[in-house]
Amino acid sequence: MCQGLDRVKSSGERLSDRIALGVLTRVFPPELVDEVVVGCGRLEQRSRLLPARVVVYFVLAMCLFSGQGYEEVARLLTQGLERVRRWEKPWRVPTTAAIGRARRRLGPEPLKVLFERVCRPVAAPDTAGAWYRRWRLVAVDGTVFDVPDTGANSGFFGRPGSGRGQQRSAYPQVRVAALVECGTHAVFAAATGPLSVHEQQLIPGLLGRLEPGMLLMADRGITGFELWRAASDTGADLLWRVRKNIVLPVLEAFDDGSYLSEIVAAGDRKHRDPVRVRVIEYALGREDDDTVYRLITTICNPQEASAAGLAGLYHQRWEIENTLDEIKTHQGGHRLVLRSQYPDGVEQEIYGFLLVHHALRDVMHHTAHQAGLDPDRLSFTRTLRIARRHVTDQAALSPLTTQPSPDSHRP
Repeated sequence: MCQGLDRVKSSGERLSDRIALGVLTRVFPPELVDEVVVGCGRLEQRSRLLPARVVVYFVLAMCLFSGQGYEEVARLLTQGLERVRRWEKPWRVPTTAAIGRARRRLGPEPLKVLFERVCRPVAAPDTAGAWYRRWRLVAVDGTVFDVPDTGANSGFFGRPGSGRGQQRSAYPQVRVAALVECGTHAVFAAATGPLSVHEQQLIPGLLGRLEPGMLLMADRGITGFELWRAASDTGADLLWRVRKNIVLPVLEAFDDGSYLSEIVAAGDRKHRDPVRVRVIEYALGREDDDTVYRLITTICNPQEASAAGLAGLYHQRWEIENTLDEIKTHQGGHRLVLRSQYPDGVEQEIYGFLLVHHALRDVMHHTAHQAGLDPDRLSFTRTLRIARRHVTDQAALSPLTTQPSPDSHRP
């Protein structure tokens, strides 16, 4: 142990060089962060108090410890490390202004690239609740985040207008669309934009993450002929709810109550370019709810999936609602307002939240899978608390070196 301490001291390694991020450092290892930083052209001199790699980890910590001030987040990252090692040079906690400048130098690109590199569906073939027959269950939806009321944010993102009986929003809002693996709540694609950009305009940018063997579910606000065609062209199958006023002629009725129909583009009045779909209509059978639900799917053969099976499956779409709630309410805190004063910082912060959430959900899946449990049986809130505690208890790999010293340990 003494030899390890002497080696650290003689190398001149600073306290900030060995920031601890617990599970986050395991999911986003320093060598990967370095590669992303270099690829995005953000490599800086190590002599900086806040080099780019440290700033990436700071943004992740900021989104793990949501609600804490910049300087407090910096203290949490290094808390407890001084009692583990002797440091040649003390680390001065950067000021809020210095951290803000470092975040602006970094920009959103490294966080976006890190998300694209790491965030994938995580369910194994035998993960409970993640599959229906041969299909991996995924869903698409959108949400909005409140952002600080600065001139830059208001001008770029906009804010909701006042409607009858509603007050004008106190905050500008950024719109986010996402793809989520239903069984694990892993977000594996995302896009952001101003409030004026509808979800349907953001979703095409997500479709490249779909693939054959997935079953994509969506609510009735997502539908559209071109979007349907683009999503089905990925090879994934679709199960979307549609509005009751859409005309769906019966081309062939099936024994399970579903029927074959077709949809066309809005201007295609002569049905020159129709797309075949199967229609499933059902009600929940409750006295207090006589709503007729209407689904369309690319699975046109009832032998592959019955109408009752798909109708019963559709409630899994709500897992994306639960996922967004985990991010905004539990991870972000009650009445979350992002902290970034500028649009680039807002985008950077959103991807930071998504990266932290994915890391936690990846660990939850691994734990549940080893125990043969459905990941839904584990508490996200409890996992979040444990991750926060471990950040201040464990020394992780140095953000400035890719090799641990002999006395270091991987969280």
